[in-house]
Amino acid sequence: MDASSQLERLTKGCVEVVPEGALRAKLEKSIASKTPLRVKAGFDPSAPDIHLGHTVLLTKLRQFQDLGHKVILLIGDATARIGDPTGRSQTRPALSAAEVDKNARTYQDQAFRILDVKRTEVVYNGKWFGAFGFEDFMKLLSRVTVSQILQREDFAKRSAQNQPISLMEVFYPLMQAYDSVHLKSDIEVGGTDQKFNLLLGRELQKEFGQEPQVVMTLPLLVGLDGTQKMSKSLGNHIGVTDSPKEIFGKIMSVSDKLMIQYWDLLTDQSGGSIQKQIDSGRLHPKAAKEDLAALITARFWSEKDAEKTRLEFSNVFGLKDTPSDVPLLRLPKGERKLYKLVQECGLAPSSSEARRLVVQNAVSLDGKKVSDPEASVLVGPAEHFLKVGTRRFARFSAAS
Repeated sequence: MDASSQLERLTKGCVEVVPEGALRAKLEKSIASKTPLRVKAGFDPSAPDIHLGHTVLLTKLRQFQDLGHKVILLIGDATARIGDPTGRSQTRPALSAAEVDKNARTYQDQAFRILDVKRTEVVYNGKWFGAFGFEDFMKLLSRVTVSQILQREDFAKRSAQNQPISLMEVFYPLMQAYDSVHLKSDIEVGGTDQKFNLLLGRELQKEFGQEPQVVMTLPLLVGLDGTQKMSKSLGNHIGVTDSPKEIFGKIMSVSDKLMIQYWDLLTDQSGGSIQKQIDSGRLHPKAAKEDLAALITARFWSEKDAEKTRLEFSNVFGLKDTPSDVPLLRLPKGERKLYKLVQECGLAPSSSEARRLVVQNAVSLDGKKVSDPEASVLVGPAEHFLKVGTRRFARFSAAS
């Protein structure tokens, strides 16, 4: 592709490219010299698994790979032991080396569900920071001022509120910035919450006499609750190791509005073009969501798994005489007795009536008749379908 075509594809879904015009210049230089750009993204293995929120960056990296550029997958085993202070109102507990090492192994394996292993350089920043001595850290600290560090919004807020900021946390953005120096990165990709750290990388590269990297920020993927960013701790996530049924069902549970963001950030297709097709009546929102769910399921499993799951989902949620516009109920997370769930979903006026309906075999859960009123049902992120008789229906999943 020429520079303009690459630029159009690579900037899809980006919030900012800093500085303006620099990405085009680097692409043109890369094409003229036939030298691939070095594109970096860092991931701290602070939890055992990655979710779709992490894959926003990985998808962008894969786009660079498909255009012939070199991707550097940085596993921040050293920075993870400090803990990223971004957006936090208090000091974050540090992880042990054993916890970080265990998490790092799963991160790398799961990342290759998206990235091309043959075109990815995997590096651990513990390799160079582990070789740092006291004098090396002193030299690094001399490159940055206290006022620069306190420009970070979260540090500024905590300082104003007399909340503690450990010196170890202050090291974090500096270490992330030095990663760019060590790797001589041309481009760094990160979430909007990482903008300060990414820009600090540019400044530190200048200090070391390098051409500064281009910074590309991407939105934070909103989780299944539709409000907060996707996070395992919030329980609003879709894990890349979830089963095909879980991935498909969770994506089908998101709102139509959120679906458009998922198209934009998780696929090569434009969410805007999908929305135009929906607005014109050429594409039904449910079909668009099924296409998205199938695409993402296939990415982490296979086309065969995606087709099978789509058919199963259609058989459950597309039953004969079942309306397609049943509203989605957001219920508190946790286990319920089936008869209690029937009442909670408004399909029976009382618990005794709900119990009677179940016993009389009038209740189906996800297309299967259930006659035990005491049967336990887990209300979680995945969407479920409840049917009573032939005229009463409910779709439900967990609220945030």
